[in-house]
Amino acid sequence: MANDREVLREIWDGRIPVCFQLDSSEVNGLQAPDPYYLMVPRLSYFPLVTDKVRKHFQRFIHPDMKESEMWIDFNGQPLKWHYPIGVLCDLHIPEISLPWCVTVHFDKFPESELLHCPSREAVESYFMSCIKEADVLKHRSQVVSNLQKKDHNQLWLGLQNDKFDQFWAVNRKLMEVNSEETFKYIPFRLYQGDKPFSQRLVKPINEEGQKKTLFHFLQEIYAEDACKVKVTTHGVEPPPDTPLQWMSEHLSYPDNFLHLCVAF
Repeated sequence: MANDREVLREIWDGRIPVCFQLDSSEVNGLQAPDPYYLMVPRLSYFPLVTDKVRKHFQRFIHPDMKESEMWIDFNGQPLKWHYPIGVLCDLHIPEISLPWCVTVHFDKFPESELLHCPSREAVESYFMSCIKEADVLKHRSQVVSNLQKKDHNQLWLGLQNDKFDQFWAVNRKLMEVNSEETFKYIPFRLYQGDKPFSQRLVKPINEEGQKKTLFHFLQEIYAEDACKVKVTTHGVEPPPDTPLQWMSEHLSYPDNFLHLCVAF
């Protein structure tokens, strides 16, 4: 079970200053709106933190676009709403200076690059499907199948309302190893540039029963190129000797996946 509570709390409290600017081509009239600034949780998703951003800019766009789906880009690249904000930031770390300036759009939705997000319910559905997938990998679905509807709601509301204690009161059950010392497999997703994330089955222990480190994990994925790989998560580079099981218990996002951005 995840037991380094201070680490969990530090990860939860991670914030990114973001400057939202309306695309100049979508301004209706002569007066351009001021940028809108927010400190956003790394662990959240843009659709959960941008209600005020939408309201701020709606007064400055054409009336025909007021009901349009809002989307965001950075340096011309649409930002995937179903990636946690911290992952999106880590993917663009070399290009970012703080506050992170992103562009808001209400027009020309990039159908081929983004999933539609009609409501917060879409975010909840995606989030809970990730929770379930992670538990299949960790516990063969034995934990999540025993959770009640109220537990599901508590996980979601804890994330949505940024309530650490509310979320972890339930999530700790998903991080327990019980009589075993490790998870069956480590839920993780690897990101590199603008490519789709990749994942595969990786056990947290080797054939001799010894716990793997981050470097062992990279060797398994990248073979002889493992030494060249730079891994970033939550804005930091974990040491190569960090145990993989510990990372999964303490550095996973609320969806219970390790989200690792890699570069060579």
